[in-house]
Amino acid sequence: MATDGDAGRAGSTGVARESLDLRRYATVEELLKDKLSEAIGGWRGAVESAVPTLLFALVWSVRRDLGLSLVAAGVAALVFLLVRLLQRQGVRFVLYAAAGVGISAFFALRSGRAEDAFLPGMLQNAALLVVLTVTNLLRWPLFGFVVGVAEPDLFAADPTWWRRHPGLVSVACRLAWILVLLNVVRLAIMVPLYLAEQVAALAAAKVALGWPAYLVALTAMGAMLVRGRTPIDAAAPGR
Repeated sequence: MATDGDAGRAGSTGVARESLDLRRYATVEELLKDKLSEAIGGWRGAVESAVPTLLFALVWSVRRDLGLSLVAAGVAALVFLLVRLLQRQGVRFVLYAAAGVGISAFFALRSGRAEDAFLPGMLQNAALLVVLTVTNLLRWPLFGFVVGVAEPDLFAADPTWWRRHPGLVSVACRLAWILVLLNVVRLAIMVPLYLAEQVAALAAAKVALGWPAYLVALTAMGAMLVRGRTPIDAAAPGR
């Protein structure tokens, strides 16, 4: 049977391990930059996630053919998948893209309306906007969980270990507000175009507000992380 002393020693051990694991980072910004790179799979993972959707929008803009647009997106995802398999590498980000293509195809083919291929993306933007805003206001920023999961040992011992670091929470909130702004801009432009059934303009907006806009957001995050010098706070036991 565990005693209070055992629990105290276990807690102290967890905090000690946490401090040891985070010691390799000089600042909160350095920690987040490392973990965000892992979360999006670096440049290759980001490209594999974006290209199929980009191809759908481009093919539709040129040919106005729903089936051909979906095939182009599907072929891109398949090529990325085969390359990953041949290289014996993880296929997580390719599967994300393939799932996106499949969901878009379902919506568009079910209704027969090309603009409905963009509906899942807008619903995703709206959901992410709500989640990011609510979690930021509650001081449980989504990026904090990104960091938490990226440290498997600490996460297994305590999924909320990162909240013991006020500096990490503050910087994670500031990063999340950038994505909140990005999703507000996307919805403000794309929803009126969708309601007006302006498929060509919607496709152009999808291209401009997709990967290029995401790059702008990542650049803003990167600039914040490069300039920032927020110290990693010592973990406070029991917090």
